[in-house]
Amino acid sequence: MSENRHHALGLSDDQVLEMYETMLLARKIDERLWLLNRAGKISFVVSCQGQEAAQVGAAFALNRKEDYILPYYRDLGMVLAFGMTATELMLSNFAKAEDPNSGGRQMPGHFGQKKNRIVTGSSPVTTQVPHAAGIALAARMAGENSVTFVTFGEGSSNQGDFHEGANFASVHKLPVIFMCENNQYAISVPLSKQVACERISDRAIGYGMPGVTVDGNDPLAVYQVVKEAADRGRRGEGPTLVEALVHRMTPHSSDDDHRSYRTDEEISKAKAEDPLLSFLTYLKETNVIDDQKEMDINIRIKKLVDDATDYAENAPYASPEHLMKYVYAEE
Repeated sequence: MSENRHHALGLSDDQVLEMYETMLLARKIDERLWLLNRAGKISFVVSCQGQEAAQVGAAFALNRKEDYILPYYRDLGMVLAFGMTATELMLSNFAKAEDPNSGGRQMPGHFGQKKNRIVTGSSPVTTQVPHAAGIALAARMAGENSVTFVTFGEGSSNQGDFHEGANFASVHKLPVIFMCENNQYAISVPLSKQVACERISDRAIGYGMPGVTVDGNDPLAVYQVVKEAADRGRRGEGPTLVEALVHRMTPHSSDDDHRSYRTDEEISKAKAEDPLLSFLTYLKETNVIDDQKEMDINIRIKKLVDDATDYAENAPYASPEHLMKYVYAEE
């Protein structure tokens, strides 16, 4: 019997089971996207595999009815936790008219959904970081008690946008959580060739904010760190930089072959430390889930992904006369 860590964190059995189901749904959607891509049905995949625990653990630590998130392109697990559905994500990947992110206009991974406070991202990396600081300032001016949560890869921590956003948030003591999902690679460039400091979290001290590194394969550890950062922000104590150490289990995207710059041993190690497997083991050891319940969850999620795929594949594309919609202001 494992120690009931989730109870100590104030999480119920139902909540950690929902965390696992969200992680599993993200994984199964992602796996289906790769199959669809290889079958020539969708054009591009940028994968979340290996990073689901960090994304979902963080999302559950936030107020999903009031807080704002500015996800980066791998955050499939996070946007699911904040209310986006499997069908909506499939519509995006098939570039269909009903896609809530962009009406089928953006490449996959450009999440955005106003009703769930998922702020639209763009293709240049790290632009979401100064936006997060601005949204936090606007929320404070409006009298809200919300936190703004923004994610990015460790390669993005070298961009000017990161440093400007971090500095602005810290100077104004804004409730922003900056979470770096450090998967050790900026496309094909390893961490050792990206930064000279030991940890991305070391950069926090330059901006007068706390910096913490956490095991991103452990959703409960991420939950704890992000919850503390959110509480700190709501108390008016300013931003926090969180570095979640994760593995990227797949190539950078469906257009990449990581075997050209990663060894077989490294790829095998990443898959052996799969956060889905380790979290499932924990849930079984604490009697949150048994084999029958696991089977039922898998059956339910498979049907969910199948139905989402079928709906999106058969949904209509945007009509040609709407080509300029969302490009220019309308009367």
